[in-house]
Amino acid sequence: MAKKMKKQHNKQQKNNEKQMVTDESATSLSDLVSDDVLAKLKSAKQQLTAVEEKKKEKEKERKIQERKDREKNKSFEELLEEYGDAGTKY
Repeated sequence: MAKKMKKQHNKQQKNNEKQMVTDESATSLSDLVSDDVLAKLKSAKQQLTAVEEKKKEKEKERKIQERKDREKNKSFEELLEEYGDAGTKY
């Protein structure tokens, strides 16, 4: 008798859990939030992505400039090691 009650209780808990999952998935955040707030969130997202793109572009430009400066400031010995005797053809 106790085993039957325990099995029924477990089944009921599983059914309750399944119902909770389906209830939660049926309502999304956009359903719960007003259109005005949703528009503000989308606007904020666009602004953040634009700022992030600008940061990436600046970082890329900074790396390019660093590479150019490093190449510009190389000593003769470093240039010779890097390019070797390729200039001896002439």
